[in-house]
Amino acid sequence: MTTPETVGHRRASVPVYRRITASLAVLAARLLATQPPHRIRTVLRWVQRRARPATYEQAKAARDDVVAVSMICGAREGCVLRSLATVLLCRLYHGTTPTWCVGCRRVPPFGAHAWVQADDIAVDEAYPPAISARCSRCHDADGAHRAGGESHAVPSAAQ
Repeated sequence: MTTPETVGHRRASVPVYRRITASLAVLAARLLATQPPHRIRTVLRWVQRRARPATYEQAKAARDDVVAVSMICGAREGCVLRSLATVLLCRLYHGTTPTWCVGCRRVPPFGAHAWVQADDIAVDEAYPPAISARCSRCHDADGAHRAGGESHAVPSAAQ
């Protein structure tokens, strides 16, 4: 038996105007994902200026639209693109931003992952929290920016 490589969402389930906006966010995220980490952090800090923290529902709605318009973002390996597009789209939709996080596995083999958090909960992530250590986050729930270096378990909605 094989594991599906994409998250199933129907493109037609998203209205046309939101599909266009989500596609533009994915395009911008694709350009941003090619940049070095310090430039990604700088751009995200600029995007997150004067933005309110996103609620879980807002971040999930943005993530669902991103996954619906892009097969790459729906794939397991599309986490960086998916998380960046979710942050950008949340800012466009609601004027809010979720926390963008990057982390790695605590146990071998090495694996890196990027995700967004809202209300201190990972938004729709299937990765078990016990194996992930957050290395960096770009935006705290109170609006403060913080550099990496922490090692925290990733809270998930399943908990």
